[in-house]
Amino acid sequence: MYLYLSEGPRTLCLVTSSQDERHGCPARALVFRAAQGSSSQAVVEFLPKSEVDLSNAVRLTSRIVKGCLGLISIAGDMFLAVIISATELGNSRPSSPISEAVCQIHDVGFYCLTSSLWDDVSDPTTSPGFGDQGDTYMRDYNASGSATPAPEHPCQPLRKLISTGTFYYAADPQWDLSSRLQRRLARTEPWDLSMFDERFVWNEYIVKSLLDFRERLDSHERVELDRCQFIVLAIQGHVGICTLALPAPPTNGSPAVATLTLISRLGWKRAGTRFNTRGVDDDGNCANFVETETVFSTDQHCYSYVQVRGSVPLFWEQQGLQTFGQRIQITRPQASQPAFDRHFAALVEEYGAVHAINLLGTKENEAALTTAYNRHMRSAQHALGDTIGLTSFDFHAAVRIGGHESVFREVRHLENIVDNLDRFGFAMADANTNDIITEQKGVFRTNCLDCLDRTNFVQDIMSRTALEQFLMHVRREWIHSTSLWSNHGELWAENGDALSRIYAGTGALNTSFTRSGKRTLAGVLSDATKSVSRAYINNFQDKGKQAAIDMFVGNLSTQQQVTIFDPIHDSVRAALERRLSEYSTTKQCTIFVGTWNLNGRPPSPESLLPWLFPRPNTPEPDMLVLGFQEIVPLTAQQIVQTDPEKKRVWENKILDTLDRRPSKKSSYILLRSHQLVGTALLVLVKQELTAVIRNVEAASHKTGLRGMSGNKGAVGIRLDYHDTSFCFLTAHFAAGHANVMERNADYRTIVSGLHFLKGKTIDSHQNIIWLGDTNYRIDLDNDRVRTLALLDDFDALLAADQLKRAMDERAVFEGHQEGPLLFRPTYKYDLGTDNYDTSEKLRIPAWTDRVLFKGNNLDLAVYSRADLRGSDHRPVFAIFRAEVRIIDHVKRAALSKLLLESVTSTAPGEKLDEKLASLTFTADEPELPPPSSDDTAWWDDPDHPNGIVIPLSSRSVAHGKGANPFDSSSESSLSSSPSSSEEELYHALQAPITPAQPTTTRRPAPPPPIRVVKSASEPELT
Repeated sequence: MYLYLSEGPRTLCLVTSSQDERHGCPARALVFRAAQGSSSQAVVEFLPKSEVDLSNAVRLTSRIVKGCLGLISIAGDMFLAVIISATELGNSRPSSPISEAVCQIHDVGFYCLTSSLWDDVSDPTTSPGFGDQGDTYMRDYNASGSATPAPEHPCQPLRKLISTGTFYYAADPQWDLSSRLQRRLARTEPWDLSMFDERFVWNEYIVKSLLDFRERLDSHERVELDRCQFIVLAIQGHVGICTLALPAPPTNGSPAVATLTLISRLGWKRAGTRFNTRGVDDDGNCANFVETETVFSTDQHCYSYVQVRGSVPLFWEQQGLQTFGQRIQITRPQASQPAFDRHFAALVEEYGAVHAINLLGTKENEAALTTAYNRHMRSAQHALGDTIGLTSFDFHAAVRIGGHESVFREVRHLENIVDNLDRFGFAMADANTNDIITEQKGVFRTNCLDCLDRTNFVQDIMSRTALEQFLMHVRREWIHSTSLWSNHGELWAENGDALSRIYAGTGALNTSFTRSGKRTLAGVLSDATKSVSRAYINNFQDKGKQAAIDMFVGNLSTQQQVTIFDPIHDSVRAALERRLSEYSTTKQCTIFVGTWNLNGRPPSPESLLPWLFPRPNTPEPDMLVLGFQEIVPLTAQQIVQTDPEKKRVWENKILDTLDRRPSKKSSYILLRSHQLVGTALLVLVKQELTAVIRNVEAASHKTGLRGMSGNKGAVGIRLDYHDTSFCFLTAHFAAGHANVMERNADYRTIVSGLHFLKGKTIDSHQNIIWLGDTNYRIDLDNDRVRTLALLDDFDALLAADQLKRAMDERAVFEGHQEGPLLFRPTYKYDLGTDNYDTSEKLRIPAWTDRVLFKGNNLDLAVYSRADLRGSDHRPVFAIFRAEVRIIDHVKRAALSKLLLESVTSTAPGEKLDEKLASLTFTADEPELPPPSSDDTAWWDDPDHPNGIVIPLSSRSVAHGKGANPFDSSSESSLSSSPSSSEEELYHALQAPITPAQPTTTRRPAPPPPIRVVKSASEPELT
């Protein structure tokens, strides 16, 4: 197929080529243009090729287009993504009635629907018409000799990502590359493009609008669209295919031809690079999740064996500069179980049973993960029973003792592995009929730290062992085939390299042994080189790649998904937003927020209960959010390398206080904590709420020494409580009485620089609460501040408060609120006393410690301080009542379906287009005039001399609308009869009433212009 551009309006056309048509493809065109004034809505038409005028169109690329990946909106423009270079790898199952050939993507193009800025129509090779032309679109980014380099294309990171050779698609439209063989053959309904495994289709986000468009076509048009293969579904991972000759039975002597295929499908739901994406998310999706299928096909049988790999399904991460000693932090040690359970429940539902093989070692970091993995697995088995299990095998220890050869021997003889190999079995189908003979009843889930080198090595062993079991049943002598196992090892080595390049940036380690069965010096040196390369790539290049991945799969919070113009579905979406209350409920929750500058002090013997539970007779909070500043002394050593032990000491103190409190009604767990030198933030929640709090993330931003030092800065934790988002931030601003501008700058730096995953910012949350040592002072002399504080004259102090002035001037915290300051200044006290600073510096008392908030659903109930003497600051606290929304997604889907049916249902003889036209407005109708006032009338202007308005014929009452109900007929008895008899009055009132003529001197109003309706806008739904 070819891609053309025409202007007026700007339109892109994918058109079938004559070669496509000779191979049975219908002569069709898929036409794209942007909806007027929108960068995220497109108009798409599927037309016969003869109806598309290409006489003035420009062919955008000389290369043959292989298909369309979808539409994406980036930087205010909309782009069409198409495959412009791909090669066919071969047929993965030649004996199948339908070709199962796989193509590898080498290059893609992104062509703009909304702007000509990214075109290069001045290219000398460009000419209109159908002739072959050079690529007129993608610029040469490495061109030299030009005075001003061309700006980088907005989609260049995406193009670079997709063109790495790790994306694949089905060459024939009628097979599903995203689904394993057993799943495909088990389907009873006819093939349809919409049937795919959405875990592995990487362009699902950008192609969804086209799939929705396809669903709205008539059945015969849908078939023709599929035959044209305009829409392509792509997976990422690795596909390797090899054909080999194997000894045949002695009856005929000719060799049997077999095809060995390895397909690895990388999941996209928690996609990312090595140090940017670890562990699990709240939906149970884990990083580097890969389904790998070994397919062995002959003219009689087809064998399939599936394994999966994935990061340890806990909340853990690695931060900072990563070299060769990975620093691992389990970020939610007490709140991982719900996500862990979801992960394994989804695997059991998909595959039947799961046995995990954990290859982590005994090093401190890996041992901590293994301990947590075992603990969570035991808890999950209470719900899932013997459908899940775990075997730990220290890969590195085995290699140290007996070399890589010993791993091959030991893994195959582990009792749990042997038992589950027999229990799970493999899938086998008849090659001619596609009937399933045996099914695979479970999978092995293998992991190491990165799920790359060790994992690939062991999965190769498992694949070989299972294939040997199959061959024992069908052709025992093939087990001894050297070429079979040589090709099998090569496929697995290539698979390891490919998956490692995707996740870590280099090829896999240990592949020399996978290929040859021997560990060589060259292999050792190669592995060392790869390790150094990984360290560099992971620290300095992966950030940009992660952003491209998030953009491609739609993870950025600022992204708008492209939709196809469709007034029906647009109306349904708008109606759903208006009727939110019909499919959602709200509940009240209580949030305790506290902040305390610790002055680098450890916990003192005094109880924390006066701070954490200041109102004993009130309900216990659902959530406690605690911010600390100077949790460690702000020394040069701590700034360079912060000691996390001080934070752990305070965490234990708080948990112990909560556990020992009197009249305890519920248990709390530490949901998440995060530290930036001396600034730390802790979020604790009731244990029963862990299942409904999701997407918990932490981030920090330095402001000390112009952003280079963490002695000042902020830490943020965001989360979703049911379907309401919260962002909590603790900050430590610049010190110094006169440094107001520096503190204002710190605030702005944090707001603009602190980002969470997937592009989320502070302001993208519904509820925002700041708590911290803002360091704003009181601009009065020392003696006066102390006197006013002792007299509790807070109004006089507040009038001179620097933060209050800055907020009034909208220099900081615009849109935020603060409760009334009805407590004495919290800084600075002599340690262990109630006396303000008596040291040589005699600091002026101030309200440095504050809580500010923003959110329509936040209601501040209490704002005060606690008189704890363990620091030179007093801790401050606030108690909020918040409204949390809970969306019932089943009800929402049911209401959406009901609304859709109400719009699309038509009465007998009624046409849907006419129905929509009667509900919407035309774009060419003039706007209504401004409303009249006591001084002016809309009809009294130069366009209507003497107030004369001539109604257009098209404005006559039409479309089934009645006349003005207040117009009376000429036969109105009330206007013609002065009789006052009750009977006449009664009959007169039954007739329409003629309104009295106005007595003012203002000209009477002519008939107002009536809007004519069309089908381009939304029907009104109630």
